Amino acid sequence: MRAKRRAFAYLDANAEAFRRLSDAIFCFGELGMQEHRSAELMCALLAEHGFEVERNPSGFATGFVATTGTGRPVIAIHTEYDANPTNSQRSGVAERSEIVEGAPGHCEGHNVNAAAMVAAAIALAGIMRAEGLPGRLKIVGAPAEEQLVSRPYFVRDGYFDEVDVALHPHILDRFDSEHGLIQCAAMSVDFVFHGQPAHASAAPWDGRDALDALVLMDVALAQHREHMRPGLSMHRVVTAGGDQPNVIPARTSAWWYFRGPTAESVAPLFEQARKCAEGACLMTGCTFETRIRAGVWPVLLDRTVARVIHDNIAEIGMPEWTAAEQDFARRLQKAAGKGKDGLKPAITPFKGPAAQIMASNDCGDVSWKVPMGRVWFPANVPNLPFHHWAAGAALCTPIAHKGGLAGAKALAGTVIDYLCHPALLEQTKASFAEATAGVRYVPLIELDQAPPADLNRETMERFRPAMEAHYRPERPQFGSLA
Repeated sequence: MRAKRRAFAYLDANAEAFRRLSDAIFCFGELGMQEHRSAELMCALLAEHGFEVERNPSGFATGFVATTGTGRPVIAIHTEYDANPTNSQRSGVAERSEIVEGAPGHCEGHNVNAAAMVAAAIALAGIMRAEGLPGRLKIVGAPAEEQLVSRPYFVRDGYFDEVDVALHPHILDRFDSEHGLIQCAAMSVDFVFHGQPAHASAAPWDGRDALDALVLMDVALAQHREHMRPGLSMHRVVTAGGDQPNVIPARTSAWWYFRGPTAESVAPLFEQARKCAEGACLMTGCTFETRIRAGVWPVLLDRTVARVIHDNIAEIGMPEWTAAEQDFARRLQKAAGKGKDGLKPAITPFKGPAAQIMASNDCGDVSWKVPMGRVWFPANVPNLPFHHWAAGAALCTPIAHKGGLAGAKALAGTVIDYLCHPALLEQTKASFAEATAGVRYVPLIELDQAPPADLNRETMERFRPAMEAHYRPERPQFGSLA
Protein backbone atom coordinates (compact mmCIF):
# COMPACT_ATOMS: atom_id res chain seq x y z
CA MET A 1 0.00 0.00 0.00
CA ARG A 2 1.46 3.31 -1.10
CA ALA A 3 0.33 5.27 1.98
CA LYS A 4 2.02 2.80 4.26
CA ARG A 5 5.24 2.73 2.25
CA ARG A 6 5.38 6.53 2.37
CA ALA A 7 4.82 6.55 6.13
CA PHE A 8 7.58 4.02 6.74
CA ALA A 9 9.96 5.91 4.45
CA TYR A 10 9.19 9.17 6.26
CA LEU A 11 9.96 7.61 9.63
CA ASP A 12 13.24 6.17 8.35
CA ALA A 13 14.19 9.58 6.97
CA ASN A 14 13.46 11.16 10.36
CA ALA A 15 15.27 8.61 12.51
CA GLU A 16 17.55 11.33 13.87
CA ALA A 17 14.56 13.43 14.98
CA PHE A 18 13.13 10.34 16.66
CA ARG A 19 16.40 9.78 18.50
CA ARG A 20 16.57 13.37 19.70
CA LEU A 21 12.98 13.33 20.96
CA SER A 22 13.35 10.04 22.81
CA ASP A 23 16.69 11.03 24.34
CA ALA A 24 15.40 14.48 25.37
CA ILE A 25 12.51 12.98 27.33
CA PHE A 26 14.89 10.44 28.88
CA CYS A 27 17.10 13.27 30.14
CA PHE A 28 14.11 15.23 31.50
CA GLY A 29 13.42 12.21 33.76
CA GLU A 30 10.17 13.73 35.03
CA LEU A 31 7.95 12.06 37.61
CA GLY A 32 4.19 11.70 37.16
CA MET A 33 2.18 14.96 37.17
CA GLN A 34 5.43 16.93 36.78
CA GLU A 35 6.22 16.06 33.12
CA HIS A 36 6.22 19.74 32.09
CA ARG A 37 9.29 19.75 29.81
CA SER A 38 8.23 16.48 28.16
CA ALA A 39 4.69 17.67 27.45
CA GLU A 40 5.83 21.08 26.18
CA LEU A 41 8.23 19.52 23.70
CA MET A 42 5.70 17.02 22.37
CA CYS A 43 2.93 19.60 22.08
CA ALA A 44 5.21 22.02 20.22
CA LEU A 45 6.19 19.34 17.70
CA LEU A 46 2.59 18.28 17.12
CA ALA A 47 1.45 21.89 16.67
CA GLU A 48 4.23 22.48 14.14
CA HIS A 49 2.80 19.63 12.05
CA GLY A 50 -0.77 20.83 11.95
CA PHE A 51 -2.36 19.35 15.05
CA GLU A 52 -4.83 21.32 17.13
CA VAL A 53 -3.51 20.88 20.66
CA GLU A 54 -5.65 21.05 23.79
CA ARG A 55 -3.71 21.46 27.01
CA ASN A 56 -4.87 20.74 30.56
CA PRO A 57 -7.49 18.05 29.77
CA SER A 58 -9.42 17.03 32.91
CA GLY A 59 -7.19 19.36 34.91
CA PHE A 60 -3.90 17.64 34.01
CA ALA A 61 -1.35 20.38 33.44
CA THR A 62 1.06 17.93 31.80
CA GLY A 63 -1.55 16.15 29.70
CA PHE A 64 -2.72 17.00 26.18
CA VAL A 65 -5.07 15.97 23.39
CA ALA A 66 -3.90 16.76 19.85
CA THR A 67 -6.22 16.28 16.87
CA THR A 68 -5.92 16.35 13.09
CA GLY A 69 -8.18 15.33 10.19
CA THR A 70 -11.96 15.26 9.71
CA GLY A 71 -14.76 12.71 9.61
CA ARG A 72 -14.70 9.06 10.59
CA PRO A 73 -13.19 6.81 11.75
CA VAL A 74 -11.62 8.39 14.82
CA ILE A 75 -8.41 6.64 15.85
CA ALA A 76 -6.67 7.50 19.12
CA ILE A 77 -3.05 6.86 20.07
CA HIS A 78 -2.31 7.34 23.76
CA THR A 79 0.70 6.74 25.95
CA GLU A 80 2.66 7.76 29.03
CA TYR A 81 6.00 9.57 29.48
CA ASP A 82 6.72 9.64 33.23
CA ALA A 83 9.85 8.40 34.97
CA ASN A 84 10.39 6.67 38.32
CA PRO A 85 12.02 7.82 41.56
CA THR A 86 15.65 7.05 42.48
CA ASN A 87 16.55 5.35 39.22
CA SER A 88 18.78 7.89 37.53
CA GLN A 89 21.06 5.85 35.24
CA ARG A 90 23.56 6.73 32.52
CA SER A 91 22.50 5.20 29.25
CA GLY A 92 24.99 2.98 27.44
CA VAL A 93 26.72 2.00 30.70
CA ALA A 94 26.34 -1.67 31.68
CA GLU A 95 26.78 -1.04 35.42
CA ARG A 96 25.13 1.12 38.05
CA SER A 97 26.06 4.71 37.22
CA GLU A 98 23.76 7.53 38.28
CA ILE A 99 23.44 10.71 36.23
CA VAL A 100 22.41 12.67 39.34
CA GLU A 101 22.68 10.91 42.68
CA GLY A 102 19.28 9.97 44.07
CA ALA A 103 17.38 11.61 41.24
CA PRO A 104 14.43 10.22 39.28
CA GLY A 105 15.05 8.53 35.97
CA HIS A 106 13.48 6.49 33.20
CA CYS A 107 13.90 2.84 34.13
CA GLU A 108 11.12 1.35 32.03
CA GLY A 109 11.22 3.29 28.81
CA HIS A 110 8.26 5.66 28.78
CA ASN A 111 10.49 8.17 26.98
CA VAL A 112 10.54 5.79 23.99
CA ASN A 113 6.76 5.30 24.27
CA ALA A 114 6.32 9.03 23.82
CA ALA A 115 8.71 9.29 20.89
CA ALA A 116 6.99 6.38 19.10
CA MET A 117 3.58 8.03 19.56
CA VAL A 118 4.64 11.49 18.42
CA ALA A 119 6.75 10.30 15.48
CA ALA A 120 3.90 8.09 14.23
CA ALA A 121 1.44 10.96 14.66
CA ILE A 122 3.56 13.37 12.63
CA ALA A 123 4.04 10.80 9.87
CA LEU A 124 0.31 10.04 9.81
CA ALA A 125 -0.71 13.70 9.68
CA GLY A 126 1.38 14.18 6.56
CA ILE A 127 0.13 10.98 4.94
CA MET A 128 -3.52 11.76 5.70
CA ARG A 129 -3.22 15.15 4.02
CA ALA A 130 -1.14 13.94 1.06
CA GLU A 131 -3.27 10.88 0.34
CA GLY A 132 -6.62 12.45 1.17
CA LEU A 133 -7.41 9.81 3.78
CA PRO A 134 -10.68 10.37 5.68
CA GLY A 135 -10.84 10.24 9.43
CA ARG A 136 -9.46 11.92 12.52
CA LEU A 137 -6.39 11.14 14.58
CA LYS A 138 -6.36 11.92 18.31
CA ILE A 139 -3.06 11.89 20.20
CA VAL A 140 -3.56 11.69 23.96
CA GLY A 141 -0.69 12.43 26.34
CA ALA A 142 -1.30 10.57 29.61
CA PRO A 143 0.58 11.78 32.71
CA ALA A 144 1.45 9.75 35.80
CA GLU A 145 0.96 6.20 34.54
CA GLU A 146 3.27 4.92 37.28
CA GLN A 147 0.73 6.22 39.79
CA LEU A 148 -2.21 4.91 37.69
CA VAL A 149 -3.76 8.34 37.43
CA SER A 150 -4.79 10.07 34.22
CA ARG A 151 -6.69 7.95 31.70
CA PRO A 152 -9.65 7.08 33.96
CA TYR A 153 -10.23 10.84 34.21
CA PHE A 154 -10.01 11.22 30.42
CA VAL A 155 -12.53 8.41 29.91
CA ARG A 156 -14.82 9.82 32.60
CA ASP A 157 -14.73 13.26 31.00
CA GLY A 158 -15.57 12.11 27.48
CA TYR A 159 -12.25 12.30 25.65
CA PHE A 160 -12.75 8.79 24.24
CA ASP A 161 -16.52 9.03 23.60
CA GLU A 162 -16.17 9.43 19.83
CA VAL A 163 -13.12 7.20 19.39
CA ASP A 164 -13.57 4.08 17.22
CA VAL A 165 -10.23 2.37 17.93
CA ALA A 166 -7.48 3.17 20.44
CA LEU A 167 -3.81 2.16 20.19
CA HIS A 168 -1.29 2.05 23.02
CA PRO A 169 2.45 1.81 22.27
CA HIS A 170 4.62 0.41 25.05
CA ILE A 171 8.26 -0.56 25.21
CA LEU A 172 9.25 -4.17 25.81
CA ASP A 173 12.00 -6.57 24.79
CA ARG A 174 9.97 -8.08 21.94
CA PHE A 175 7.93 -7.04 18.88
CA ASP A 176 4.44 -8.33 19.54
CA SER A 177 0.73 -7.69 19.96
CA GLU A 178 -1.52 -9.65 22.29
CA HIS A 179 -5.23 -9.95 22.98
CA GLY A 180 -7.41 -10.78 25.94
CA LEU A 181 -7.19 -9.70 29.57
CA ILE A 182 -3.54 -8.83 30.04
CA GLN A 183 -3.20 -6.66 33.19
CA CYS A 184 -5.02 -6.26 36.49
CA ALA A 185 -7.38 -3.75 38.01
CA ALA A 186 -6.05 -1.65 40.87
CA MET A 187 -7.00 0.94 43.45
CA SER A 188 -4.48 3.43 44.81
CA VAL A 189 -5.46 4.73 48.26
CA ASP A 190 -3.95 6.83 51.03
CA PHE A 191 -4.77 5.83 54.63
CA VAL A 192 -4.20 8.81 56.95
CA PHE A 193 -4.22 8.31 60.73
CA HIS A 194 -4.79 11.08 63.27
CA GLY A 195 -3.75 10.85 66.92
CA GLN A 196 -2.70 13.13 69.77
CA PRO A 197 0.90 14.37 70.24
CA ALA A 198 2.66 14.14 73.59
CA HIS A 199 6.15 13.90 75.02
CA ALA A 200 7.14 10.31 74.31
CA SER A 201 9.05 9.97 77.58
CA ALA A 202 7.66 12.49 80.06
CA ALA A 203 3.93 12.00 79.38
CA PRO A 204 3.26 9.24 76.81
CA TRP A 205 -0.09 8.51 78.51
CA ASP A 206 -1.36 11.85 77.15
CA GLY A 207 -0.73 10.79 73.56
CA ARG A 208 -2.53 8.68 71.00
CA ASP A 209 0.06 7.28 68.63
CA ALA A 210 -0.90 7.54 64.96
CA LEU A 211 2.16 5.47 64.05
CA ASP A 212 0.91 2.63 66.26
CA ALA A 213 -2.35 2.71 64.32
CA LEU A 214 -0.52 2.58 60.98
CA VAL A 215 1.66 -0.34 62.12
CA LEU A 216 -1.29 -2.30 63.51
CA MET A 217 -3.20 -1.89 60.25
CA ASP A 218 -0.12 -3.10 58.38
CA VAL A 219 0.16 -6.17 60.63
CA ALA A 220 -3.53 -6.95 60.24
CA LEU A 221 -3.30 -6.84 56.44
CA ALA A 222 -0.16 -8.98 56.53
CA GLN A 223 -2.17 -11.61 58.40
CA HIS A 224 -5.03 -11.23 55.91
CA ARG A 225 -2.75 -12.22 53.02
CA GLU A 226 -3.19 -15.88 54.05
CA HIS A 227 -6.90 -15.60 53.29
CA MET A 228 -6.76 -13.72 49.99
CA ARG A 229 -7.99 -15.36 46.83
CA PRO A 230 -5.39 -16.23 44.18
CA GLY A 231 -4.78 -13.31 41.85
CA LEU A 232 -5.15 -10.60 44.50
CA SER A 233 -2.22 -8.58 45.79
CA MET A 234 -1.50 -5.48 47.84
CA HIS A 235 1.57 -3.43 48.69
CA ARG A 236 2.36 -0.13 50.36
CA VAL A 237 4.84 2.54 51.37
CA VAL A 238 4.77 4.70 54.49
CA THR A 239 4.49 8.31 53.33
CA ALA A 240 4.52 9.92 56.80
CA GLY A 241 5.71 8.23 59.97
CA GLY A 242 6.16 11.07 62.43
CA ASP A 243 8.69 13.83 62.97
CA GLN A 244 11.06 12.79 65.76
CA PRO A 245 11.26 9.95 68.31
CA ASN A 246 10.52 12.02 71.41
CA VAL A 247 7.19 13.29 70.05
CA ILE A 248 4.34 10.81 69.72
CA PRO A 249 3.20 11.10 66.08
CA ALA A 250 -0.11 12.89 65.68
CA ARG A 251 -0.40 12.16 61.95
CA THR A 252 0.87 9.29 59.84
CA SER A 253 -0.04 7.93 56.43
CA ALA A 254 0.51 4.94 54.17
CA TRP A 255 -0.08 4.67 50.43
CA TRP A 256 -1.57 1.34 49.40
CA TYR A 257 -2.17 -0.40 46.07
CA PHE A 258 -4.85 -3.11 45.90
CA ARG A 259 -4.85 -5.27 42.75
CA GLY A 260 -7.08 -7.95 41.33
CA PRO A 261 -8.05 -9.56 38.01
CA THR A 262 -11.36 -7.68 37.69
CA ALA A 263 -12.70 -4.27 38.64
CA GLU A 264 -15.09 -5.97 41.07
CA SER A 265 -12.32 -7.90 42.83
CA VAL A 266 -10.45 -4.89 44.22
CA ALA A 267 -13.37 -3.31 46.10
CA PRO A 268 -13.60 -6.11 48.74
CA LEU A 269 -9.83 -5.89 49.28
CA PHE A 270 -10.11 -2.15 49.86
CA GLU A 271 -13.02 -2.73 52.24
CA GLN A 272 -10.98 -5.26 54.22
CA ALA A 273 -8.20 -2.69 54.51
CA ARG A 274 -10.72 -0.20 55.88
CA LYS A 275 -11.82 -2.74 58.49
CA CYS A 276 -8.20 -3.30 59.53
CA ALA A 277 -7.73 0.46 59.86
CA GLU A 278 -10.89 0.70 61.98
CA GLY A 279 -9.60 -2.05 64.25
CA ALA A 280 -6.23 -0.34 64.59
CA CYS A 281 -7.96 2.87 65.59
CA LEU A 282 -10.09 1.09 68.19
CA MET A 283 -6.89 -0.24 69.75
CA THR A 284 -5.05 3.09 69.73
CA GLY A 285 -7.76 5.70 70.18
CA CYS A 286 -6.89 7.24 66.82
CA THR A 287 -9.04 8.10 63.82
CA PHE A 288 -8.39 7.61 60.12
CA GLU A 289 -9.52 8.78 56.72
CA THR A 290 -9.01 7.43 53.19
CA ARG A 291 -8.22 9.31 50.02
CA ILE A 292 -8.57 7.43 46.75
CA ARG A 293 -5.78 8.52 44.42
CA ALA A 294 -6.76 6.36 41.49
CA GLY A 295 -8.77 3.35 40.41
CA VAL A 296 -8.20 1.49 37.14
CA TRP A 297 -9.85 -1.37 35.29
CA PRO A 298 -7.87 -4.35 33.98
CA VAL A 299 -6.40 -3.99 30.50
CA LEU A 300 -8.44 -5.72 27.78
CA LEU A 301 -6.82 -5.98 24.34
CA ASP A 302 -9.09 -6.55 21.36
CA ARG A 303 -8.49 -9.64 19.21
CA THR A 304 -9.14 -7.94 15.85
CA VAL A 305 -6.98 -4.90 16.62
CA ALA A 306 -4.18 -7.20 17.79
CA ARG A 307 -4.31 -9.10 14.50
CA VAL A 308 -4.10 -5.88 12.46
CA ILE A 309 -1.14 -4.71 14.55
CA HIS A 310 0.62 -8.04 14.22
CA ASP A 311 0.20 -8.08 10.44
CA ASN A 312 2.05 -4.75 10.39
CA ILE A 313 4.72 -6.10 12.73
CA ALA A 314 5.27 -9.02 10.36
CA GLU A 315 5.61 -6.60 7.44
CA ILE A 316 8.12 -4.39 9.29
CA GLY A 317 10.19 -7.17 10.86
CA MET A 318 12.57 -7.18 13.78
CA PRO A 319 15.36 -4.59 13.77
CA GLU A 320 18.75 -5.98 12.80
CA TRP A 321 20.99 -5.92 15.85
CA THR A 322 24.73 -5.40 15.51
CA ALA A 323 27.35 -7.47 17.30
CA ALA A 324 28.11 -4.46 19.51
CA GLU A 325 24.44 -4.12 20.51
CA GLN A 326 24.21 -7.82 21.33
CA ASP A 327 27.42 -7.59 23.38
CA PHE A 328 26.09 -4.62 25.36
CA ALA A 329 22.81 -6.44 26.01
CA ARG A 330 24.61 -9.50 27.37
CA ARG A 331 26.92 -7.41 29.56
CA LEU A 332 23.90 -5.61 30.96
CA GLN A 333 22.06 -8.86 31.60
CA LYS A 334 25.11 -10.17 33.44
CA ALA A 335 25.36 -7.02 35.57
CA ALA A 336 21.69 -7.40 36.53
CA GLY A 337 22.17 -11.07 37.40
CA LYS A 338 19.89 -12.27 34.60
CA GLY A 339 20.19 -14.78 31.79
CA LYS A 340 22.65 -13.63 29.12
CA ASP A 341 20.40 -14.28 26.12
CA GLY A 342 21.09 -11.05 24.26
CA LEU A 343 18.47 -9.32 22.08
CA LYS A 344 15.64 -11.24 20.47
CA PRO A 345 16.37 -12.01 16.81
CA ALA A 346 12.81 -12.26 15.47
CA ILE A 347 9.28 -11.01 16.00
CA THR A 348 7.03 -12.93 18.38
CA PRO A 349 4.47 -15.14 16.60
CA PHE A 350 0.81 -14.25 16.96
CA LYS A 351 -0.89 -16.53 19.47
CA GLY A 352 -4.01 -17.04 21.55
CA PRO A 353 -5.25 -14.98 24.48
CA ALA A 354 -2.51 -13.61 26.72
CA ALA A 355 -1.95 -14.70 30.31
CA GLN A 356 -3.04 -11.96 32.71
CA ILE A 357 -0.14 -10.51 34.73
CA MET A 358 -0.31 -8.76 38.11
CA ALA A 359 0.90 -5.38 36.86
CA SER A 360 -1.61 -2.62 36.07
CA ASN A 361 -1.82 0.30 33.66
CA ASP A 362 -4.28 3.17 33.75
CA CYS A 363 -5.09 2.60 30.06
CA GLY A 364 -7.34 -0.23 31.24
CA ASP A 365 -10.30 2.15 31.45
CA VAL A 366 -9.82 3.08 27.79
CA SER A 367 -9.90 -0.59 26.82
CA TRP A 368 -13.42 -1.09 28.20
CA LYS A 369 -14.70 2.07 26.55
CA VAL A 370 -13.43 1.39 23.01
CA PRO A 371 -11.60 -1.46 21.24
CA MET A 372 -7.91 -1.14 22.09
CA GLY A 373 -4.71 -2.71 20.85
CA ARG A 374 -1.16 -2.50 22.17
CA VAL A 375 2.04 -2.34 20.17
CA TRP A 376 4.80 -3.98 22.20
CA PHE A 377 7.96 -2.74 20.52
CA PRO A 378 11.50 -4.12 21.06
CA ALA A 379 13.43 -1.20 22.53
CA ASN A 380 14.88 -2.67 25.71
CA VAL A 381 17.00 -5.63 26.75
CA PRO A 382 15.32 -8.98 27.58
CA ASN A 383 15.21 -10.40 31.13
CA LEU A 384 15.64 -7.03 32.87
CA PRO A 385 13.12 -6.02 35.57
CA PHE A 386 11.36 -2.70 35.04
CA HIS A 387 11.78 -0.09 37.80
CA HIS A 388 15.40 -1.18 38.22
CA TRP A 389 18.47 0.79 37.13
CA ALA A 390 19.38 -1.82 34.51
CA ALA A 391 16.16 -1.15 32.60
CA GLY A 392 17.34 2.43 32.05
CA ALA A 393 20.79 1.59 30.72
CA ALA A 394 19.76 1.01 27.09
CA LEU A 395 17.24 3.81 26.70
CA CYS A 396 19.49 6.25 24.82
CA THR A 397 21.29 3.60 22.76
CA PRO A 398 20.61 2.33 19.23
CA ILE A 399 18.66 -0.54 20.80
CA ALA A 400 15.99 1.91 21.96
CA HIS A 401 16.18 4.03 18.81
CA LYS A 402 15.80 1.12 16.40
CA GLY A 403 13.12 -0.63 18.42
CA GLY A 404 11.16 2.55 19.07
CA LEU A 405 11.20 3.50 15.39
CA ALA A 406 9.87 0.03 14.55
CA GLY A 407 7.08 0.66 17.05
CA ALA A 408 6.23 3.98 15.39
CA LYS A 409 5.98 2.19 12.04
CA ALA A 410 3.63 -0.42 13.51
CA LEU A 411 1.41 2.34 14.88
CA ALA A 412 1.37 4.22 11.58
CA GLY A 413 0.66 1.10 9.55
CA THR A 414 -2.20 0.05 11.82
CA VAL A 415 -3.86 3.48 11.66
CA ILE A 416 -3.58 3.52 7.87
CA ASP A 417 -5.20 0.07 7.68
CA TYR A 418 -8.19 1.34 9.68
CA LEU A 419 -8.46 4.54 7.62
CA CYS A 420 -8.36 2.64 4.33
CA HIS A 421 -10.41 -0.50 5.12
CA PRO A 422 -13.85 0.19 6.66
CA ALA A 423 -14.57 -3.54 6.95
CA LEU A 424 -11.83 -3.80 9.59
CA LEU A 425 -13.74 -1.42 11.81
CA GLU A 426 -16.90 -3.51 11.58
CA GLN A 427 -14.95 -6.65 12.48
CA THR A 428 -13.41 -4.80 15.40
CA LYS A 429 -16.77 -3.62 16.71
CA ALA A 430 -18.00 -7.22 16.61
CA SER A 431 -15.03 -8.67 18.50
CA PHE A 432 -15.21 -5.87 21.09
CA ALA A 433 -18.92 -6.45 21.65
CA GLU A 434 -18.23 -10.15 22.15
CA ALA A 435 -15.40 -9.55 24.64
CA THR A 436 -17.36 -7.01 26.72
CA ALA A 437 -20.77 -8.69 26.64
CA GLY A 438 -22.54 -8.40 29.99
CA VAL A 439 -20.01 -5.94 31.43
CA ARG A 440 -21.01 -2.39 32.34
CA TYR A 441 -18.08 -0.02 32.63
CA VAL A 442 -18.27 2.33 35.63
CA PRO A 443 -15.23 4.42 36.64
CA LEU A 444 -13.59 3.44 39.92
CA ILE A 445 -12.76 7.09 40.62
CA GLU A 446 -15.36 9.49 41.99
CA LEU A 447 -17.30 11.50 39.42
CA ASP A 448 -16.22 14.80 41.02
CA GLN A 449 -12.66 13.75 41.88
CA ALA A 450 -9.89 16.16 40.84
CA PRO A 451 -6.41 14.95 39.83
CA PRO A 452 -3.54 15.20 42.35
CA ALA A 453 -1.79 18.22 40.83
CA ASP A 454 0.94 18.41 43.48
CA LEU A 455 1.99 14.76 43.19
CA ASN A 456 5.82 14.51 43.00
CA ARG A 457 6.22 18.30 42.81
CA GLU A 458 8.55 18.58 45.79
CA THR A 459 10.81 15.79 44.52
CA MET A 460 11.13 17.28 41.04
CA GLU A 461 11.77 20.77 42.42
CA ARG A 462 14.58 19.32 44.54
CA PHE A 463 16.32 17.43 41.73
CA ARG A 464 15.47 19.39 38.56
CA PRO A 465 18.24 22.03 38.89
CA ALA A 466 20.95 19.34 38.95
CA MET A 467 19.23 17.34 36.21
CA GLU A 468 19.02 20.36 33.89
CA ALA A 469 22.78 20.28 33.43
CA HIS A 470 22.33 16.96 31.59
CA TYR A 471 19.52 17.98 29.23
CA ARG A 472 20.21 17.48 25.51
CA PRO A 473 20.76 20.81 23.72
CA GLU A 474 19.69 19.66 20.25
CA ARG A 475 15.97 20.01 19.47
CA PRO A 476 14.25 17.36 17.33
CA GLN A 477 13.19 18.58 13.87
CA PHE A 478 10.83 16.38 11.88
CA GLY A 479 10.84 17.23 8.18
CA SER A 480 7.96 17.71 5.79
CA LEU A 481 6.57 14.75 3.89
CA ALA A 482 8.39 14.40 0.58
